[in-house]
Amino acid sequence: MISSSLVALALVLVPAWPTFPPEEAPLDAAGAARAFAGARAASDRDGGRLWGVRLYGPILLVDPATRRALANQADAEGRLAPEGGVFAGRLPDDVPLANTSIEWAGVRWATILWPLPDDESERTALVLHELFHRAQPAIGLPLASPSNAHLDALEGRYLIRLEWRALGAALAARGAARRDAVADALVFRARRRALFPEAAVEEDALELNEGLAEYTGRALAAPDPVARARQLLAAAETKPSYTRSFAYGSGPAYGLLLDAFGARWRVGLGEGADLGALLARAARTGLPRDLAREAERRAAHYGGDEVRAAEVARDRERREREARCRALFVAGPVLRIPLTRPNVSFDPNALEPVPGLGTVYPTMELADAWGRLTVTGGALLATDWSAVTVTAPGATAAPSGTVRGDGWTLELSPGWRVAPGPRAGDATLVRSP
Repeated sequence: MISSSLVALALVLVPAWPTFPPEEAPLDAAGAARAFAGARAASDRDGGRLWGVRLYGPILLVDPATRRALANQADAEGRLAPEGGVFAGRLPDDVPLANTSIEWAGVRWATILWPLPDDESERTALVLHELFHRAQPAIGLPLASPSNAHLDALEGRYLIRLEWRALGAALAARGAARRDAVADALVFRARRRALFPEAAVEEDALELNEGLAEYTGRALAAPDPVARARQLLAAAETKPSYTRSFAYGSGPAYGLLLDAFGARWRVGLGEGADLGALLARAARTGLPRDLAREAERRAAHYGGDEVRAAEVARDRERREREARCRALFVAGPVLRIPLTRPNVSFDPNALEPVPGLGTVYPTMELADAWGRLTVTGGALLATDWSAVTVTAPGATAAPSGTVRGDGWTLELSPGWRVAPGPRAGDATLVRSP
């Protein structure tokens, strides 16, 4: 799931590769206390050295089935009561369920959904990831979640997979071999950004947000951060969509390589920073003049032919999926829901960009002034976050209250109703007179 803050919206991102226990244990005080203790110990070992701030702070663990919440401290409004050494309560229905950082009951929390990973280091890394998001305002790094739709295009995916493979090689190497692999990764990165003019700004924003959150968790919690970073790079290639998940692989790799070269890269880091440019400076490497030729030449070292063949086949399937999305959410009858201050949670691993229109999210929870939308069968979120579109509810749909359609449920707040849209069969949400 993803949640973050852009303008007045909230987005939430669940880490892409947690490992959960085979049998889900209930959220209890003992399990919560173990998670809190692990995060506190890792934060204490760091002592604020990584980012200049102590990461450990208010944490809420939430059972999504019941909204039961356990916290490591009391809130400011008395909504949580002491229970078994922690503090217990219930997260209100108007707060979306997701891994995120929220303001609730007078406290800024790192919020994490139960169950947590069974492995202690994975569990601690997840909690630290969200504690990083909680601390971002103090660190000076903005929350952001741009679409990165170019990473669903054939060349975008092909080149980022090669970049990941070169980063993995750099993490495993030393000396000149490491510098050579870094140079290869930066060629693939630069070539992709030359092909897609929007790539640099959008990729940098997500790497500084989710990428550095993941780097923080791995750097402070993993027994062998470099080995884990290489595993994350390999796992990144297997994801069905890279648009919102890519930074979980690249962020730890760039951060750990910058550390390996002894760069003081975190000092003064802020909005607009480029981890690739920082690594190029630290490794003392530059870019060749002919990026296209060099990218293809170096691709041979990283299985370029195999990667391209796989991406050509996937792109054929992607075009078919895009056509189905356009038929459902553009050509067909739809319900258009305006957004003003949305709070959104979603899974970042299986998104479907629709160029020029937005992104289809297979599942999501979305709350705004008009109420709450729960999506299980797909919804199109506009690129500018001005509206979300679902299939039309049908002629017999209730104008107010709870409205349902194919793969979605809308619980309307008082003062809102469903009205006819501009096309026959379409509908929209409006305020009641």
